[in-house]
Amino acid sequence: MTDASAPEKTLPLDAWHRARGARMVPFAGYAMPIQYEGIIAEHRWTRESAGLFDVSHMGQLIIRGAEAEKALEALLPADLAILKEGRLRYSLLLTEEAGIIDDLMVTRRGDHFYMVVNGATKDGDIAHLESKLPHTVVVDHMKEQALLALQGPKAAATLARLVPGVEALGFMTGGAFQIGGVTAWISRSGYTGEDGFEISVPAAQAVAIADLLAEQPEVKPIGLGARDSLRLEAGLPLYGHDLDTGTTPVEADLGFAISKRRRSEGGFAGWHRISAELDNGLIRRRVGLFVEGRQPVREGAVVIDDEGNDVGKVTSGGFSPILEVPIAMAYVPVASSEPGSVVRLAQRGKIFQAKVAPMPFVPHRYHRKGGGQ
Repeated sequence: MTDASAPEKTLPLDAWHRARGARMVPFAGYAMPIQYEGIIAEHRWTRESAGLFDVSHMGQLIIRGAEAEKALEALLPADLAILKEGRLRYSLLLTEEAGIIDDLMVTRRGDHFYMVVNGATKDGDIAHLESKLPHTVVVDHMKEQALLALQGPKAAATLARLVPGVEALGFMTGGAFQIGGVTAWISRSGYTGEDGFEISVPAAQAVAIADLLAEQPEVKPIGLGARDSLRLEAGLPLYGHDLDTGTTPVEADLGFAISKRRRSEGGFAGWHRISAELDNGLIRRRVGLFVEGRQPVREGAVVIDDEGNDVGKVTSGGFSPILEVPIAMAYVPVASSEPGSVVRLAQRGKIFQAKVAPMPFVPHRYHRKGGGQ
């Protein structure tokens, strides 16, 4: 969960994290809290109650202009034309060869689109957007905003105590609300597989809002370590590990992010390759794995065939605190990608048996209007 570069920037909540005993590590150019009391305890707390995450390292962008919708549809496979006010979509920024530059969330918000991109890629994303979008479309990097995530089965009741009416939001919808006297953009979304919210507030008020949330008895601060194990259990890919420019959305099993109209009409970066993959099939695909034994396999382990040849790779791996078994994500040959298929993994000279498993490993508990969770 760390990178080799020294942290260049501090989060608005840097001192707040340190005062609560966080162990800080360099990640995406920032000093980030990896854990407070321990990754497993924090993971379980989020699954049982409500965890507070600082994700202010992520890039928050406003994209506006008369041609913004049309221009963004040339870069993303999302159907933005039917995206209603306050609705979010998971989408992908793609190369002309359909490689994934980044995965992101895009929201229609009044006269503009609000986009949240990954922290480690945000500078490159902004440069790519500015180079591809017409001059009539402006990209505004909201450097003055912090971003918090409140995740877990008690998140809605807890936040509604502070923000009356927020519980009416359905999954993947957002709106402007008052919290602690501050105007915030709150969406019912997150990356843990749990019900929850992401809360964008001015960085100058981030400490006050974090204090207000952390004062609630259901809430504890949660670090990057548990965020990673939670998203792995939820079967959610992490950019730079499970996704990169050498991987297409179809290979990554993210076909749901390519809307029906866009599949048929095309007109976005990488469409020709994606169309060919959808029509003709793939060589490899991202799958979930249950690993035999108790030792987890980690990113970088290889998938091998019966002759010992490398035929795939593990991109994420760890021990599931909820299922209490090792789990992983890997790219495997399509012939070995059906649930129940047995594959072999090699890591540091040791061979592991694994079985392809449907994802998510732990069921999602998103709140959908009319259907509960």
